[in-house]
Amino acid sequence: MKPIFVTSNENKRREAAAILGLELERAAPEVTEIQALDVAEVAAAKALAAREALDRPARLVLVEDSGLIIEAWRGLPGAFTKWFLASVGVEGILRMLRSNGDRNARAVCVVAVADDEGSVHSFRGEVAGSIAPEPRGESGFGWDPIFIPEGQPLTYAEMGESKNEDSHRARAFRAVRKWLEGM
Repeated sequence: MKPIFVTSNENKRREAAAILGLELERAAPEVTEIQALDVAEVAAAKALAAREALDRPARLVLVEDSGLIIEAWRGLPGAFTKWFLASVGVEGILRMLRSNGDRNARAVCVVAVADDEGSVHSFRGEVAGSIAPEPRGESGFGWDPIFIPEGQPLTYAEMGESKNEDSHRARAFRAVRKWLEGM
């Protein structure tokens, strides 16, 4: 049975399907998202809300929440990254970081899976890195042009499809894949 991935972002669905190595049905029901800094808390609540919005299907319901955690900002923007980007964009984030020498950051992704009994299983992927001084690269989406994974010279946006080999999202979805294989 094909799992349902709840997202309005086709890029995320395509990326997740490639990492999992299976086809995902995409659904985008209206789901109220709790406001919390912790990506895992948001993802778990969203998985249960999505399962309800889809009328409790007898299939796995997957949701993903990800965020950029800037160390100097003590966890921000975290689960609020989408809203930061909508209001100030990557350029605004870079402007806010200009006066701070600490550009260390973490890319975090949590995939929450609601099963047909209503239990939630969470899988976390995290990549340490830093924030680039300016946006670089043409591929990817969101904050990909400013995040440089540790040990790499390129931003996620410069990496193209090779980003999927070891991104925060890849790590979280590989953990999901391992869990699915054990079912």
